[in-house]
Amino acid sequence: MTQAEPLPRLHISDLRALTGRVPGAALIELSRNDHIYRAGSPDAHVYVVERGQVKTQMVAASGKRCLLSVHVAGDLFGETALLGLERLESAIALTRTVLRRIPAARAAAVLAAEGSAGALARHLSIRLQHQQKVVADMVTMPSELRLAVCLQDLAERFGRRGPCGTRVDIALTQEDLSEMVGTTRTRVGQFLKRFRELEMVDFTPRSHLTVHEERLSEWISAAAH
Repeated sequence: MTQAEPLPRLHISDLRALTGRVPGAALIELSRNDHIYRAGSPDAHVYVVERGQVKTQMVAASGKRCLLSVHVAGDLFGETALLGLERLESAIALTRTVLRRIPAARAAAVLAAEGSAGALARHLSIRLQHQQKVVADMVTMPSELRLAVCLQDLAERFGRRGPCGTRVDIALTQEDLSEMVGTTRTRVGQFLKRFRELEMVDFTPRSHLTVHEERLSEWISAAAH
């Protein structure tokens, strides 16, 4: 089974010079579950996470939700505004969060003036490829395997390795995980129970996820063949 190319992490230290030169950039504070923007709504900004965590998700016509990605301190999101495109996804704070909100048109002008348009195009291409893979996996992969792959991805992107496993301090609930794999919260609970019994993960809702990466990887390899 092939893995998606890792998302590019544009760290805040690399963007501080840009945000400092863009007129109208401002800090905003949000509480857990506050929307930054909604699908279909006008929003002409890009965002950098200064502190906290943000999720992006899409909602199908049936009402089924698909969690696309999680963003932490230093991450850039909402980049489609640089192309003047309508939002296809919603962005929601997972915790108390501080964002730097940057006017997209002014940011695009600075990027163009600095000759960074090509780098931005590559970044957007990889981001869109990742989102397409998320949607494709929902259609083609069994839900239990999807959950295992998502947990593996979270551990690789956000985990801190320790003697008891890889700890992921992302404020995800079982409902959030159900959105990541396109199934019900009840089934996610059943899958997590099985994963715990197999000593592949430990999970405390709204707290910590600990992944035992070697065991989880072996299970994924066996389940995928």
